[in-house]
Amino acid sequence: MPRNQQILLDNRPEGEATEANFRLVTTDTPPLQDGQVLVRHHYLSLDPYMRGRMNDSKSYAAAQPLGEVMIGGTVGEVVESRHPDYQPGDQVVGMGGWQEWSVVDARQPGLLRKVDTTHVPLSYYLGAVGMPGVTAWYGLVRIIDPKPGQTVTVSAATGAVGSAFVALAKARGCRVVGIAGGPEKCRYAVEELGFDACIDHRQHTDLKSMSAALKAACPQGIDGHFENVGGHILDAVLLRANTFARVALCGMIAGYDGQPLPLQNPALLLVNRMRIEGFIVSEHMDAWPPALKELGGLVAQGKLRPRESIAQGLAAAPAAFLGMLKGQNFGKQLVRLV
Repeated sequence: MPRNQQILLDNRPEGEATEANFRLVTTDTPPLQDGQVLVRHHYLSLDPYMRGRMNDSKSYAAAQPLGEVMIGGTVGEVVESRHPDYQPGDQVVGMGGWQEWSVVDARQPGLLRKVDTTHVPLSYYLGAVGMPGVTAWYGLVRIIDPKPGQTVTVSAATGAVGSAFVALAKARGCRVVGIAGGPEKCRYAVEELGFDACIDHRQHTDLKSMSAALKAACPQGIDGHFENVGGHILDAVLLRANTFARVALCGMIAGYDGQPLPLQNPALLLVNRMRIEGFIVSEHMDAWPPALKELGGLVAQGKLRPRESIAQGLAAAPAAFLGMLKGQNFGKQLVRLV
């Protein structure tokens, strides 16, 4: 069995996370038992939710235990199997964590899923045709539920979720406005992803400026919003929202270091009779089959071509993760392990 490099959560952040919160170790991979498979990870997914799991505080999921492999989605290849449904060479997606290899009990449902890479690249199963894509689908279809011609907005527009969101929303006849960081990302959002407009939040760093930018980009107001960031961006969206607007609350990355994110004018929720709903996509497994089918079709048709930022080697994961939290990535953040 191979030697395995792993990254553990060594200690909890106090305020902003740093590389010192992680520890790289090398361990022996245990021999397979009946029902288990050995997976060599090709790519590791880095996602904002991981920052919240590093804290030992009340949240929607249990805190990442100290001294254990960091949680994370992986795609890779079965190398050895003692389960009849999996053979060496099968390509699979799972939650293998921040490590090069994993031993998975394939008898437990949901831990491992075979994927077809004929029309969808393997790495996309961690982004556009994976958890981020399904997240975009659920927030748009089940919560925002837009009608053709309506205006929808999304923060972190060029990330893995935003890239899928725009393709799904354009397929439903919506006007789609993104919010991203920097002129290069905004140019990419419009010219390659298909956004109708994109607002650079680095040029609009307060509520008044962001609200004015949204008014110019959304002259008919905002009918639906997908929130990944929070803070003054959400406050500005509420100022521009139409009556009966819907907000899918997916992430609040602006507050992941522990600071509170109060709303400046919550009365707008009542005035506009708005619906704002937080959700965790893993609690809605019934949405995954239709979402993955549509997302895979969009990729195969060339209508969803997300960009990827790829760090090389497991040791690069902490720095890439921290950079992603600050918006240094361009598209889906991955770590290539093979």
